[in-house]
Amino acid sequence: MNRERATALALRQQLLRLRSTELRGRLAADAAVLRQPLALADRVREGWRWLRANPAAPIAAVVVVAVLRPRRVWRWGWKLWWGWRALRQLQRRIQPAR
Repeated sequence: MNRERATALALRQQLLRLRSTELRGRLAADAAVLRQPLALADRVREGWRWLRANPAAPIAAVVVVAVLRPRRVWRWGWKLWWGWRALRQLQRRIQPAR
């Protein structure tokens, strides 16, 4: 009986391994859909890291635009200021609900 049980356990183990291999294959196929969005997220994250490591680059770009197109800088500055204020007001309204 001990031998029969060992054979049954070995068979069960083999079936579980086959099932595990099948599930891994399905997971890989299903995850292939996420490959492009995750690659884009990685690129955005790397860009953000680069900007944090090189803060002079965006500042220099703003200075160049400010010298060449001062009206554009004022226009975008106003839009960004308005957006920031709207976001702050929205945060204040949502905060008490928490």
